[in-house]
Amino acid sequence: QVPLVESGGGLVQAGGSLRLSCAASEGISKNATVAWFRQAPGKEREIVAAISYVNGGTTYYTDSVRGRFTISRDNAKNTAYLQMNSLKPEDTAVYYCAARDGIRIVILPRFYDYWGQGTQVTVSE
Repeated sequence: QVPLVESGGGLVQAGGSLRLSCAASEGISKNATVAWFRQAPGKEREIVAAISYVNGGTTYYTDSVRGRFTISRDNAKNTAYLQMNSLKPEDTAVYYCAARDGIRIVILPRFYDYWGQGTQVTVSE
């Protein structure tokens, strides 16, 4: 069983918006820290945003998306979201949802225990 399932990717013009969803299986703690990573061709996987359970959901954003992207979670639905606005061609990548059994937000992929299969986001000029 895949722990996390992403949806919502697609093709959009620059300046447009997309909302990604990440549905978690019952096996993942509702207290887990959830993050979105992305990987463009020829580049390393990088963190985009993360949200913890503690303190009502502390958030982290990488500099290139701060002010444009918003991460959120609905624990009742076991689902996390990434609202992406003002998209740019450089946002084009495969986006992955990830979760870790811990309350700390960490930015390196190797510290995450559960991964989705990824969803493609393509932003045209």
